[in-house]
Amino acid sequence: MRLNSLLIAGLAAVAFLTACVAPQPTYNPNDPNQRAKQGALIGAIGGAVLGAATGDDNDKTSDRAIGGAILGGLAGAAYGNFLDKQAAELQRDIQTNGVRIINEGNRLRVVMPEGILFPVDSASVNPGIMNDLYTVANSLQRYPNSRVDIVGHTDNTGSAAYNQDLSQRRAGSVAAVLRSAGVSGARLNPYGMGEDQPVASNLSAAGRAQNRRVEIIIIPNG
Repeated sequence: MRLNSLLIAGLAAVAFLTACVAPQPTYNPNDPNQRAKQGALIGAIGGAVLGAATGDDNDKTSDRAIGGAILGGLAGAAYGNFLDKQAAELQRDIQTNGVRIINEGNRLRVVMPEGILFPVDSASVNPGIMNDLYTVANSLQRYPNSRVDIVGHTDNTGSAAYNQDLSQRRAGSVAAVLRSAGVSGARLNPYGMGEDQPVASNLSAAGRAQNRRVEIIIIPNG
């Protein structure tokens, strides 16, 4: 089987990208192009594999692999750059301490603790967090090519049924604020997880406080 020089060059380029982009478990605000680099790498590899799979002889296979790598790399870079820019803007514009923006590579997760979102045992949004929710809404309107899961979470204090209902009502309240700020309701999917997805131990007050939260998960459309 003959592997032409273009395919060799393409594979070398993918190898170079792999060497340059080490996996990073968290968002690095000092590298504004982190996800764009990773998106280009993933897109190039996926495009090469798909292109090679559609070729029906050696020459076509190698040519399509190169073409797929190029197109996939460009698409992946654009996808990653979109997430990098939106994450950086949210980091810059959200003012309340304790709100976290986590860039997971294929989505953004805005984590808002219960203590700054709601009074105790309530689903009425605190007035003090409204500006930050409007900031999220403005970001969603600037970057319209995404869907948004709004997920309520509680600790395990009280009955599971009550916690499920409270988490659902809180997610719905956050979604209502985003809708009132102009985000299309068709993009929003609010739901509650109750006590089922803790991020810390419920055996301590500090752990329970971490578990009481609403997460706004921004998922770019494929």
